[in-house]
Amino acid sequence: MSNKTHSTQAIIVYGIPNCDTVKKARAWFTEHSLPYAFHDFKKQGLPPELLDHWIERVGWEKLLNRKGTTWRKIDPATQAGVHDAASARALMLAQTSVIKRPVVQWGDGALSKLTVGFDASAWPPV
Repeated sequence: MSNKTHSTQAIIVYGIPNCDTVKKARAWFTEHSLPYAFHDFKKQGLPPELLDHWIERVGWEKLLNRKGTTWRKIDPATQAGVHDAASARALMLAQTSVIKRPVVQWGDGALSKLTVGFDASAWPPV
């Protein structure tokens, strides 16, 4: 995809601003002159229907960050209780920081691409 194609599509970066991975991703967009909107989980929340869409598109296992600080701070009983989409969804809505970041929506509509985490090699070419 060329820059022109990206510039006519909405790119939304979901995450929290103080996350190092989100910072890297936002710098990547700036470096490649790609306009994007930033959605801050902490300030703007996460609509349940949006999380449902993500789970449907990429799976709860990919969205749940079991390696991050938030996960490590969760008590073992709660961690053990996360075993399917419903239990992961409940935790992610209660503690949005447990979602692997950033989640990037590339474009509008049903054909939009959705990526989780910062991996420039997996992102659409610019």
